Amino acid sequence: MRILLALFFILSTLHTLGAQPTDWDALIHESLPRILERHRAFVSLPNVSSDREGVRENMEWAKAAFEEHGFEVSLLAAPNIPVFLAERRVDEDAPTVLYYFHIDGQAVNPENWDQEDPFKPVLKRQTEAGDWEAIPWASIKKGIDPDWRIFARAAADDKGPIMMMLTALELMEKEGASPAHNIKIVLDPEEEAGSEALLSTLEQYRDRYAADYMIIMDGPAHFTNRPTLTFGCRGIARCDLTTYGAKLPQHSGHFGNYAPNPVFEMSHLLAGIKDETGRVTINGFYDGIKLTPEVKELLAQVPDREEDIIQELVIAQPDAVGDNYQESLQFPSLNVRHIETSWKGPGLKTIIPEWVTTHLDLRLVAETDGARQIEKVRQHLKKEGYYVIDRDPTDEERLKHPKIVRFRYNSGMNAYRTEIDSPFGQQLISVLEDTFGERPVTIRTMGGTVPILPMITALDIPAVIVPMVNMDNNQHNPNENLRIGNLETGIRICMALLGMSM
Repeated sequence: MRILLALFFILSTLHTLGAQPTDWDALIHESLPRILERHRAFVSLPNVSSDREGVRENMEWAKAAFEEHGFEVSLLAAPNIPVFLAERRVDEDAPTVLYYFHIDGQAVNPENWDQEDPFKPVLKRQTEAGDWEAIPWASIKKGIDPDWRIFARAAADDKGPIMMMLTALELMEKEGASPAHNIKIVLDPEEEAGSEALLSTLEQYRDRYAADYMIIMDGPAHFTNRPTLTFGCRGIARCDLTTYGAKLPQHSGHFGNYAPNPVFEMSHLLAGIKDETGRVTINGFYDGIKLTPEVKELLAQVPDREEDIIQELVIAQPDAVGDNYQESLQFPSLNVRHIETSWKGPGLKTIIPEWVTTHLDLRLVAETDGARQIEKVRQHLKKEGYYVIDRDPTDEERLKHPKIVRFRYNSGMNAYRTEIDSPFGQQLISVLEDTFGERPVTIRTMGGTVPILPMITALDIPAVIVPMVNMDNNQHNPNENLRIGNLETGIRICMALLGMSM
C-alpha cells in the first residue's frame, strides 16, 4: 500500500510540474545565441528588391524554415517574381489570421556604411561616447546585453519580424504549445518597390488570401519601445500644378517687368491654399473629421513628448491643424513635395521661366476619399479664376486666359482604420497587456502609407499593424540595425498573438 501511495505521489508531482506554465522569457533568453546565429545567416542573404534572384533565394530559405513548422508553402505566380504564401490549419472551426511581412530590402550604398559589407552582419555595442563599436560574434556565448545591436541591411526591416515569428513557432512547439487559430503567412517580395507582384494577384488568389483578421508585422515600435499596436495608416493622392509665362524662356533684362514670371503666379496660387497656421483653406478639405472627447482621450494615451518632437524637428512651433502630434495625424494633409521650372541645366541663368510645376501629395484619412479630395483641389483652382486643363495650353488659350493651370492627378490609395474599441482591437490590447503587465501603446493612425492598402481593402477584414523593431533602427538608411532586446520582446509578442483564440 505504501508503495502505491508513493507511486501516486510521484506521478501527481510529475503531473503538477508538467502543468506549470513555461517561463517564456527565460526560454527565449536561454535560446538567444542560437536565435542570433540563425538571424545572422538569414540576414547574410542579399535581398535588395531589384535583385529578383536574390529575393528568390531568400524565399527558398523561408520556404524551408516554415515547412519545418508544418506549413504548406506556395509560391503564387505573379509578374516578375512569385508571392510567398504559407498556410497552417490547426482547427477547421477556428478563425484564420493572415500575417503580413515583406522579404525584400532597400538598396544599399556600401561606402556609406560603417562596416565592410551591409550583408555581412556585425554585432556592435555602444561606447560611453555614444559610438558603436564592433564586438566578436563569439560574445553571444558569454552573456548577451539586450542593448547590443546587429547591423546589416534588412536586420530590422523586415527580416527581424520574420525571425521573431519563426522563433515563436519553434519554441512553442518545443514546449508542446500550439497556435490557437489557423495561420496564413504572406511574404511580400516587392514591398520596398511598391508591392506590384502581390497587388497583381489579389483577384486571382483572393480565396487563398482570405482570412478573418490581418496582422501587419512591419515598422518600428513607439520610441518608448513599449509593445505597440497601430490601428490605421493614412492613404495618399497626388497632383501636379503647372502655371505658364511666355511660350519660350525670356531674357530677364529684355522682358523683366513685361513677360509674367510663372513662379510668382504659382506662389500666389500656393499662398491661397494654406493659411499662416498651416490649415488648408480649400473648401470642405476637412469635412467628416470629428475628434470626439473619447477619440481625444485615446490619442492622449500615446506617450509622445511634444517638446521632444519639436526639439528634434528644430521648429519654433508646429502647424495648428491638431492640438498635438497625434491629433494632427487624424486630419488629411496637403504637402508641397517638389517645385521645378523649365530650366534644368547646371548653374543659374538670368531668364524668366516658361513654366513652373509644383508636385503635391495629399495624405488621406479614413473619413476622406482620394478622388473627392482631388476634386476639391480642382474646384478651388476654378474658384480662384484659373482656366484648368489637363494638358499644355494651345497658343489660342494662352492669348485668351491670363490665369492657366495644368492639373494632373492620381487619386492614389485611400486610408484604412480598424477601430481601437472593435472586438479585434480589444483582444489584441488585452493579450499584450496580460503578457507584459501594461497596456500597449495604441496608435489610432500612423502618418505614413503602406503599399498593401489595396490588399486590406480587397480582403475587407480588420487589419492592425504590430511594429516590433526599435524606432532608431535606421530603416532604409545606412547602418540599419536591430536591437537584441527588441528581438526578444518581438518573439514574446508573436507567442502572445499566436495564442489568441478569438
